[in-house]
Amino acid sequence: MRRWLLTAIPIILLAACKMGPDYVRPETPAEDAWRMTPASAESLANLPWWELLKDQELQRLIRISLEENQDLRVAVASVEQFRAQLIISKFDLAPSLEYQGSAVTFRNTNTQALTFGPGVPIPNPTGGSGDGTDFSAVSGGAGLKWEIDLWGRIRRSIEAAHAQLLSQEENQRAVVLGLIGNVAEAYFGLRALDLQIEITKRTLKAWEDSVRISRLRFQHGDIPKLDLDQFEAERAGTAAKLADLEKQMVQQENQLSLLLGRRPMTIARGLALTEQSMPPKVPPGLPSALLQRRPDIVQAEQELTAATAKIGVAQAQRFPQFALTGNAGGAGFRLDSLSTGPFATLGASASLTGPLLNATALGYQVQSAEAQTRQAAARYQKAILTAFKEVEDALIAVQKSREQSEAQQQQVTSLQSALGFATQRYQGGRASYLDVLTAQRNLFDAELALATTRRTQLASVVQLYKALGGGWLPENTANAPVLLYSGSARSGP
Repeated sequence: MRRWLLTAIPIILLAACKMGPDYVRPETPAEDAWRMTPASAESLANLPWWELLKDQELQRLIRISLEENQDLRVAVASVEQFRAQLIISKFDLAPSLEYQGSAVTFRNTNTQALTFGPGVPIPNPTGGSGDGTDFSAVSGGAGLKWEIDLWGRIRRSIEAAHAQLLSQEENQRAVVLGLIGNVAEAYFGLRALDLQIEITKRTLKAWEDSVRISRLRFQHGDIPKLDLDQFEAERAGTAAKLADLEKQMVQQENQLSLLLGRRPMTIARGLALTEQSMPPKVPPGLPSALLQRRPDIVQAEQELTAATAKIGVAQAQRFPQFALTGNAGGAGFRLDSLSTGPFATLGASASLTGPLLNATALGYQVQSAEAQTRQAAARYQKAILTAFKEVEDALIAVQKSREQSEAQQQQVTSLQSALGFATQRYQGGRASYLDVLTAQRNLFDAELALATTRRTQLASVVQLYKALGGGWLPENTANAPVLLYSGSARSGP
């Protein structure tokens, strides 16, 4: 019998199959180039982020966020959780070993005869003169159980657990990439507000000078009260704008502090907005590379892989489960002065269990798993289309924000010249105060708009970097410090 089992078990394992379909990547949209720019083998996404974002203070803030941001800590802990679940699922392939032990003691205070069953009296060994009867028993043993994975239920479960782990690792990478981008965009927004506050303070000072001069001219009867009122109204409006910008600046610092994982605090500044470096041009890379770069796409594909494996798990549950069980132990007992043991116990068995009344419900469980797989496939396809859309949006934003910034810079230069001429003509009595008001107001609005466009230009590069799945390093990059990643050797400062 033992020889037959040793021969049969390898044959059973070799013949065992896995139920359900194997994962095959769905067809994806095919493109050779992006709409807005020619394709290139090199990509902005190949740059490490500290080479793209060269502001030293910004780099320091990003490092703090990578160490202390709470969302990233949640993502890291989630990876550790799913890694442990994968190890647990692998143990289902191995035999399980359990042990047990028991000890019983019993004392009968009746001095009469003991009866073990109807009509079977046993005299008291003490002759009826003792205090009672003592009985004790001790037993212990170990049991071994091994489920033969005939239909691949356990192996499909391991496949699903492994895919879920990879999905969580990609989610962690997405959190890191998103965190880098969010910190950079928040920092650029803060520097844009600083620039707008500087412009507003300079404009407010100009209005105060105009009010002072106009008040003197009004006192001498050179201008009517209407001119003075208009200048004072413009000064008050600019002061209100300054208060609003200062409020936004503090709120932006608070938002950035949250990304850093810290309580609201003052944020140190580095380079000014106009000093931030911009890539001379942005080669986006081939669309096909996006499928391996974007963590959200890879994560969606791993979720699809896990859902596909769960179909096999559901199908295997409809078939019988075969298990081998063995146990070994020892026992002994004592009745007063009489004792038996110790003696050994050995046993082996095979069991076959399968569903009967719930077979229909298990069939619907398979249909549910198949429907979940179709949902995962749709989400995967949508993730790809969303990625293409985000890249195209970022490309056009980079291109047009650069053109917009250049045009607005020319506008500011022209308006500065116009304001100078209007001021001279007004002070010489050759122009109306409306010319000065219009020129000053137009220059103020244009400078604020230029600051916003510069922030948009920097943010669009960061958004393109995120859309392309940035953070990958060229193969020739060496000796780069290790970034916070669990279970992989990503790079970072």
